[in-house]
Amino acid sequence: MPPSSSPQRKHLIRWLYLVAGGHLLGGLLLSWAAPSGLFDQYLASLEQAFWGGIAPLAAREQQTWWLALFGATLQSYSLYMLALIHIGSRVRQPMVWGWLMAGLLLWAPQDIVISLQAGVWSHLLIDSLALLALVPPLLWLYRHDRSAA
Repeated sequence: MPPSSSPQRKHLIRWLYLVAGGHLLGGLLLSWAAPSGLFDQYLASLEQAFWGGIAPLAAREQQTWWLALFGATLQSYSLYMLALIHIGSRVRQPMVWGWLMAGLLLWAPQDIVISLQAGVWSHLLIDSLALLALVPPLLWLYRHDRSAA
C-alpha cells in the first residue's frame, strides 16, 4: 500500500491534529480562565511547594499572571505543532516528525527536572501523558515516511 493511503498514517495524523488542537484550546483556557478561580487547586499546590502553605495575595496574583502568560505561549506552540503536522502530512518527509520529537524531547526532561526540584510532582504526570500521546505516533510516522522515501 503506498504511504499516502496508509490507514494507520492517516489515523495517527488525525490524532496529532487532535492533540495539537487540544493544546490550542488548553492554552486559550489558561490565558482567559486563569483569573477566574478555575485553577485555584493547581495554584494552591504550587503555593504549597514554594511557600509551605497559602501564599501572600501578591504572590497568588503573580502566579495567576504567569499561568495566563504560559497559556499564550502554549497557544503559539500549538500553532507551530499544527503547521508542522500539516507539512508532515503533505510532504511525507521524516525530518518533520523528527523536529516535532526533538522539541518534545528537549522540553519534557527539563520541565520534569525543574518541576521536581521545586517539589511540583503534578508536572511529572502531565509531561509523561504528553510524551505518551505524542512520541509514539511521531516515531511511527518518522519510521514509516523514512522507509517510504
